Amino acid sequence: MIESWKTFLQTQGAVIEGSTVLNYGDASAEREAAAGGTIVADLSQLGVIAFRGEETASFLQGQLTNDIRSLHTDAAQWNGYCSPKGRLLGNFLMWRQGEDYCLQLSGDILAGVLKRLSMFVLRAKTKGRDASDETVRLVVAGKQARAAVSAAMGAVPEAAMRSVAVEAGQVIRLGDDKFVLSIAPKRAAAAWQILRQSATPVGAPVWDWLRLNAGIPMIVAATQEQFVPQMVNLEIIGGVSFQKGCYPGQEIVARSQYLGKFKRRMYLAHVDAPAAAGDNLYSANLDGQACGAVVNAAPAPAGGFDLLAVIQIESANTQTLHLGTLDGAALSLKPLPYALPE
Repeated sequence: MIESWKTFLQTQGAVIEGSTVLNYGDASAEREAAAGGTIVADLSQLGVIAFRGEETASFLQGQLTNDIRSLHTDAAQWNGYCSPKGRLLGNFLMWRQGEDYCLQLSGDILAGVLKRLSMFVLRAKTKGRDASDETVRLVVAGKQARAAVSAAMGAVPEAAMRSVAVEAGQVIRLGDDKFVLSIAPKRAAAAWQILRQSATPVGAPVWDWLRLNAGIPMIVAATQEQFVPQMVNLEIIGGVSFQKGCYPGQEIVARSQYLGKFKRRMYLAHVDAPAAAGDNLYSANLDGQACGAVVNAAPAPAGGFDLLAVIQIESANTQTLHLGTLDGAALSLKPLPYALPE
């Protein structure tokens, strides 16, 4: 986290641990605000890898799951990076800002993903760097998000997964009421003051809750190399192209898609107990073997935790699911905001 920005947020009441804003003094009230109002959250707990150079597009095209050729200057996309076995090493929100192709991902895996990607640059005219502290990144979500962002930044994209450059930085629209802002540090405090006139400042766990309830997964250190993209519904949210060329793991990802034999999918659920990424799930039909794993979890406004979890489809459809052990807290499934394939 940029030190001057950290100091500013602390003057606003932020309780910060490392690069993560935990809350602004009343986590429960912040969760309630997210459930029915408009919020603004700092995203310093996430990292940004930036690639720059005349061959950046062709290099990333050969490494990532989505079609970089469609990432125009006014576009944004979800994307993933797989091992040769087709398992996700990371996933990203991507946009272009100036000369950079920006990949926003979980901060705890940035160093490893950047190192691995850089190994394959070879003679390509591109170079990646950790650009996390080059901008301040905020997310604004809720009923008044569009008006708030327009007031603070001067413009908003007209459609989801579009991006617009403004004087203060970049505005990326994730949906009808969700925006990510990538702001020049010297402009961030002024933008924040405008945003908070109609948006409640909240900690990172509150944004995690909103994101996972939108069905958007985030690969973290605890879940690297556990899931092929379709297990976390990455192709449903537009993060996989099946028409592009090769990339690491592409044959496995494509074979899974065209054979259509998915045994596991990502579901949204609630549990009345603390949950964390990587926690195992169990059901009675598997003789003690895990039937799934938590992808992401966050405290819910009404208590307990909401979570995204990759679960064996048969178990999800027919069994009671339990967190941690067969005797652990029972999960209740919730509807995702999009349909899973039959």
